[in-house]
Amino acid sequence: MMNIFYEIFSYPFMVRAIIVGLLISICSAILGVILVLKKYSMIGDGLSHVGFGTLAIATVLNKEPLIISIPVVIIAAFFLLRISENSKIKGDSAIALMSTSSLAIGIMVLSIANGINTDVSNYLFGSILGLTNKDVILTTILAVIVLIIFILFYYKIFAVTFDENFSKATGIKTNIYNMVIALITSLIIVLGMKTMGSLLISSLMIFPALTSMRIFKNFKLVIINSLFVSIICFLIGIFISYIYDMPTGASIVIINLIVFFVYYLIGLILKK
Repeated sequence: MMNIFYEIFSYPFMVRAIIVGLLISICSAILGVILVLKKYSMIGDGLSHVGFGTLAIATVLNKEPLIISIPVVIIAAFFLLRISENSKIKGDSAIALMSTSSLAIGIMVLSIANGINTDVSNYLFGSILGLTNKDVILTTILAVIVLIIFILFYYKIFAVTFDENFSKATGIKTNIYNMVIALITSLIIVLGMKTMGSLLISSLMIFPALTSMRIFKNFKLVIINSLFVSIICFLIGIFISYIYDMPTGASIVIINLIVFFVYYLIGLILKK
């Protein structure tokens, strides 16, 4: 077993994959708790499809994909919050509308151009083993920004997450902190698409939170356990994918699914 660990860490591409994956797992676990409690679990899925559409267009135009997708996904997140709050199109309906439209646009653009190439397929299904040093640097910078934002606004985000109406009544500018949540979500989505793919990144945010809530009810304990679950599932998933030559993103999601059922059973036992 130790020989496998030495072998894995002897490859630079595996070291890059583990560093980036751990950073994204940490950020996703924290954000996932907030999204689940605010009943916005599918926002990650919707924004990841927006990101895919943007990446497809950027690739066809021969532009830098991530540089273009970051501001577009951020704008989409803000717009999604606004239309879900202030129009007749609410919550999951707004997400589904934006998600399917963006995915269709991306596929259509690729079809009109040269078809789905390897780079775009990597963003669709993930290619964590193909990360470059540039990806590592960009992910580290953005992950640090996300964590700093969360730490600085922790109590405000906590208040807005649990009772937005009460927070608004006490003078908290809930719109601003909802925008902060949207910003964090957008950054994580863009970061995660290269590793997990646009089809799987939302699972990395939602599974650890839902898993932790099977046992824990305290907000801090849920976040701490979500971090633990997210990190462990990522490490097990990437090691299994390396050893058995399986898709990395799918391996990580399946491990998350197994752990969810384990926690679910433990939760049922504790309730008796």
